[in-house]
Amino acid sequence: MGNHDGMDSGTDVVERAKAFDRGALADVVARAAEDRQRVLTEFPREDWPTLPVERYALGAQQHGDTTRSFCWLMEYGTEAFGSIRGGSAAKHIIYRHRSGEWRLPAPLRKLDHLEAWSTVRQEFTEAFDAAEGGDFNRINDLGTLVYGQALVTKTLALYFPDEFLPVFSAAHVRHFSELLGGKPYQTYGGVRTWQANRNLLSLVRDRPVFDGWHPQEVMRFLYRHYDPRPRQRAVWKIAPGERGRLWEECREGRYIRVGWDEIGDLGQYESDTELKSALDAEWPRSAGGNLRLARQLLAFRDLEEGDLVVANRGTTEVLALGTVTGGYAFDEKHTEYRHTVGVRWDDSYAQTLDAPENAWRQTFAKVPEKLMRRIREGRRTTPSTGAVPDPALTELPASVKYAMDILERKGQIIVHGPPGTGKTRLALSVALAVADRADAIEAPAADRSAAVTGLLGDSGGSGVPAVTMVTFHPSYGYEDFVEGFKPAPAESGPGLNLRLQEGLFLQICKAAAKAPDRRFLLVIDEINRGDLARVLGELVTLLEMDKRGTPVRLPTSGKWAAVPHNVRVVGTMNTADRSIGHLDAAIRRRFGFIEVPPDPETLDGSVGPLDLGVFLSVLNDRLVAEFGPDHRIGHACLLWNDRPITTEEELEAVFYHEIVPQIEDYALGRPEPLRAVLGELVDQASGRVARMGAQDLAAKLANEFAETGDVLDD
Repeated sequence: MGNHDGMDSGTDVVERAKAFDRGALADVVARAAEDRQRVLTEFPREDWPTLPVERYALGAQQHGDTTRSFCWLMEYGTEAFGSIRGGSAAKHIIYRHRSGEWRLPAPLRKLDHLEAWSTVRQEFTEAFDAAEGGDFNRINDLGTLVYGQALVTKTLALYFPDEFLPVFSAAHVRHFSELLGGKPYQTYGGVRTWQANRNLLSLVRDRPVFDGWHPQEVMRFLYRHYDPRPRQRAVWKIAPGERGRLWEECREGRYIRVGWDEIGDLGQYESDTELKSALDAEWPRSAGGNLRLARQLLAFRDLEEGDLVVANRGTTEVLALGTVTGGYAFDEKHTEYRHTVGVRWDDSYAQTLDAPENAWRQTFAKVPEKLMRRIREGRRTTPSTGAVPDPALTELPASVKYAMDILERKGQIIVHGPPGTGKTRLALSVALAVADRADAIEAPAADRSAAVTGLLGDSGGSGVPAVTMVTFHPSYGYEDFVEGFKPAPAESGPGLNLRLQEGLFLQICKAAAKAPDRRFLLVIDEINRGDLARVLGELVTLLEMDKRGTPVRLPTSGKWAAVPHNVRVVGTMNTADRSIGHLDAAIRRRFGFIEVPPDPETLDGSVGPLDLGVFLSVLNDRLVAEFGPDHRIGHACLLWNDRPITTEEELEAVFYHEIVPQIEDYALGRPEPLRAVLGELVDQASGRVARMGAQDLAAKLANEFAETGDVLDD
């Protein structure tokens, strides 16, 4: 994950740049030069005016043609220069789908593919001419190139390496620009990626510390120290063939491979529903479960450098832990299992688990953080030759680190999702991390609870604890949060008097101002149940990080108040009660939002014939179809003491006392939507959910919510 400590000052950039070992990048710079030369050799600029579409587009090559298209070279053959891997082939503006259909950008869809290509090719040629003449603004007027801005920016950087930096993501370019003193991200509006890239280049050239640096060195430095991807990196378990039969090939070849070759290159699919349709066509008997598989395959396709992969054999054997080194490719040199991602393997993690992991019966499964810790603890003390130490050994859990990164950048976050997904747990885990009690995040429930209780009562002598927790409700107001007149016992005699009192947030801000070296965190549970705009009042402006420390006069007392830099706010929000769209726009701009969705992968267990993960996945697919994504069921209802429920009696209690009432509430008493979700469990005559014994219920749910769309590992 990126380090954002230097976002407030250019001093950090200068000091880190001075200490950066550019000499260690000599091989990287040389490989990037080789990539560039390959493009110039295979696609010289003078060939572009007559370049045929078959030489440009993905999927356009004739059967038996061994040459690679320009777009293939840009995505898969020039990664040392800079990557644009991931996502669908739509980023290439025009490509041919496996169905034979040509996919075109919206303005060209009334044309056939040759006419469309003529327009795209002409715009590429004009862009080259404009860049050569230094008229870069002219490129902004080319209407179809905007549909492939990452591709176009990389193309321009390859042909004109002195005029662009090898950074091709719009978000990344603007992040680095803001880091170096450019305009805030929100002010860029419709600026094209290549134009933002030019702006970033100007900012780099304005800093003497970068004098004489190669563009590749600048790019590697920025990503090394200021990686703009504060995202949660899920760890995937991926089986290298049935019973791990492809493991030796994968280890020697430094990749992971999976099957489903019949559906072709995953890059051609723009959504999980489109991929599901292709899976349904090949395996129609599995149609009910193919949506989950489609999502897993797209997650595999979009693995990024630095992601972690566990290779397994069966349900108990870990073969190795791998770090993703390269993006996805559909590698046709293999006769089977052609979907490939580059991985650097470390087999010092090879071990046999104490108990089977039921979720590992299938090719893909997320690895929960607790299981990942067990795998790390089981590592051999002597790593395999050439293995790189796992940087995650000493890191926070991925979900907590992700939240912490956004919290540092924005100052306040809202953790949102349906009921029962662990929103409050994540918020309190962040609190533990902020208070340097990360050791308690994954401790047993009693120890964790004791640690949280200790935080809420530890004022460190300031009178205000480092972590404060409050629950909002409809009557919670500005007077409670900032300041206001409230009833208080009379100083003499019986009765009450109105007295001006400081609210909770103002107390925290005052304590934080007096202890600038301490971090103060406010956790607001059910933040959407209060009227946020009214509760925050004029302080909403001061939440922005660049306005921290700026005083404002409070209207009630007339006193000056400010939000110090060492105050952070974490809110939790149940989207089943109220969606994010209902929040005041000014509030939304000032908070970072982290979705905590239901995670069936944590339910690696069964109750009788019922696979809990499959049950929750299929149930939520139906709920989304009927009521929308905010009405899903959280995985926590199927957990007890952080482990999946195990008995039919526990399942019966959860189903009838938690799940069914929630769905009935969504259905508003109507039998039709209830049947759409629960199927044959709804009595035809009464329209109510039928009651049955615990064992019968497990069998009935297994039959109703069966999913057979995945291929078993063993």
